[in-house]
Amino acid sequence: MRRRTLLGLAAAGPAALALPGLAGCDDDGAEATGDLRIATGSPGAVYYRYGTAIAELCKRYLPNVHASVLTTAASQYNVQSVLDGTADVAFTQADIAADNEQSHPKQLCALARLYDDHIHVVVAAASRIRRLQDLTGRKVSIGAEGSGTAITAARVLEVSHVTVDAQPLGLDDSVKALRAGTIDAFFFSGGLPVAAIADLARTFPIALLPLEESVQLLRGEYGDYYAERVVPASTYTGITATVAIGIANYLVVRLSMSEPLAYGVTRLLFEGRDELAKAHQAAARLNIRSAISTPPLPLHPGAIRYYRDQKA
Repeated sequence: MRRRTLLGLAAAGPAALALPGLAGCDDDGAEATGDLRIATGSPGAVYYRYGTAIAELCKRYLPNVHASVLTTAASQYNVQSVLDGTADVAFTQADIAADNEQSHPKQLCALARLYDDHIHVVVAAASRIRRLQDLTGRKVSIGAEGSGTAITAARVLEVSHVTVDAQPLGLDDSVKALRAGTIDAFFFSGGLPVAAIADLARTFPIALLPLEESVQLLRGEYGDYYAERVVPASTYTGITATVAIGIANYLVVRLSMSEPLAYGVTRLLFEGRDELAKAHQAAARLNIRSAISTPPLPLHPGAIRYYRDQKA
């Protein structure tokens, strides 16, 4: 028998939601309760928009869960926040998750693989910079300290044997600095499209540097968390289709999170996917077949139960 979804219950009218705890229960009747501090990223990027939309759905459909959004430097900071207990759930890149699984084994687990990031290397279209090697000696923002961008950018430059004058700027400051001419390029890892980059491109012509030569180098040095991906020409005003580096994004929690809460949040991701996609189209890329692939992190038992229920 097909289950009625959380959003389906809402569509059925107020009487359906008036049943005590119905929207907040898992299929075993256990209540999702507690705080849900969501570690995201810059307001101009995907994590923040996606996380804010999840918090709004929690408020509507998990009435005993107190959801809030934390603006952060993103991936590495987010994982550390979950580990030290200042966040309950976090967005992070797969490569960052792998690093932390090595240093903090059996503490983290995942609810889902969400979508793939694309590593952007953004330059002014009017510059003579056309490939990564042209950045040698130039001022380049590699991302804010504590971000996944900063770690991945450093790896890209290392394997490509490119040395730059590295500037540790977040996305919003990177956009301002490129526009002002105080940096020559910036790295950013984000799902397509990154709103801050799209806004920049509409008023300041940009180009993206191709990264196909770096993909295999990264895979050989750091593992197969990296893949060749294309940023389509339609993504940002004035760009041509460009080969980038793709990295999966996970939603991670501590293994100690309660099973009903983990189940409830995982359920919201899927049953609220259309609502979440209104905040950012990356949410529409959530797929139940790929969502369960979160190496090297295990899935949380609550998430596993949700996925098993979908096969029942």
